[in-house]
Amino acid sequence: MSALLSDFLAYTLAGTRPVEGDAHGVCDNGVRWTWLDDGILQLEPAAAAAADVRSVLASAGVHGDETAPIELLSRLVRDIAAGQATLVCRLLVILGNVEAMRGACRYLDDDLNRLFSGRHAQVPHSHEAPRAVALERAATQFFAGSSYAPGARWHIDMHTAIRASVFEQFALLPHTGAPLSRAMFEWLRDASIAAVLLHTTKGNTYSHFTAHACGAEACTLELGKVRPFGQNDLTRFAGTDKALRHLLAGVEGDAAAPLPRVFTVIDQITKQSDAFEMLIAADVANFTPYEQGTLLARDGEYRYAVRHAQERIVFPNPTVKPGLRAGLLVVETTEETLAALA
Repeated sequence: MSALLSDFLAYTLAGTRPVEGDAHGVCDNGVRWTWLDDGILQLEPAAAAAADVRSVLASAGVHGDETAPIELLSRLVRDIAAGQATLVCRLLVILGNVEAMRGACRYLDDDLNRLFSGRHAQVPHSHEAPRAVALERAATQFFAGSSYAPGARWHIDMHTAIRASVFEQFALLPHTGAPLSRAMFEWLRDASIAAVLLHTTKGNTYSHFTAHACGAEACTLELGKVRPFGQNDLTRFAGTDKALRHLLAGVEGDAAAPLPRVFTVIDQITKQSDAFEMLIAADVANFTPYEQGTLLARDGEYRYAVRHAQERIVFPNPTVKPGLRAGLLVVETTEETLAALA
């Protein structure tokens, strides 16, 4: 097996690029692979692709310091190439912010996961802008060769959180206006995801881009805490690893477990200036609940106080640049959401 396939992560971190003629090949099990760009690898099953074959984009490292899912994807590539994981669909593996991965940092200039859907054009001199363009192009070209049948296009974008969470592993679904997919919720159940956060407006994340521009069933997964390469206990992510392998193998998950709890975004805290203050503990966990009337943030004349009987905060981060989101507020909507799944 080539070094590219046996350790795709090490190959990518080293900055290795295949010489002309060595950017594609066929594994002993017949799986066809093509190196497309730094950190971008396409794999296809040995059998000729049927018109309605599923196409799955699996990405990690859009934030360079979120290492565990990057390691999971590298191991998955190795296992597919060795015949230890079954592939019956098209697969595009993307390691996102490679330069930040090499620098062991979240990003160099700008948060890559806020630069999709064209927002990269607003920061043309950013190190991240060309990578956002490349990742948009990779997704668009990949899905251009896939079926439009329901459930044929998937994007699983894997992250780890900066802070602890009441629900250690949770998912975020982009807002598209279309009915929510029961298949996605069942897959998230198979992945042992405890909670799902529903966006209510369009965003600039990678999963928002693929949902809107490519028609993919897309989700962002938060799978634990940020740790350096080599310091992750990958057994903690066994649920997602299993579910992703099931998806690629066309295997159904366990239908006995309950579907995840659901929370819907009702507002956000925006940092307006460098005078911004977050009035909660620095180490508060994601999904921590607050009662009505609790003042959570202030910035000059701006105040954010809890309006509902209970709101939970997700991704509180007072260190973002002015103008960016410093926290999301959500309320639980499990019963009505699950009852309406298509």
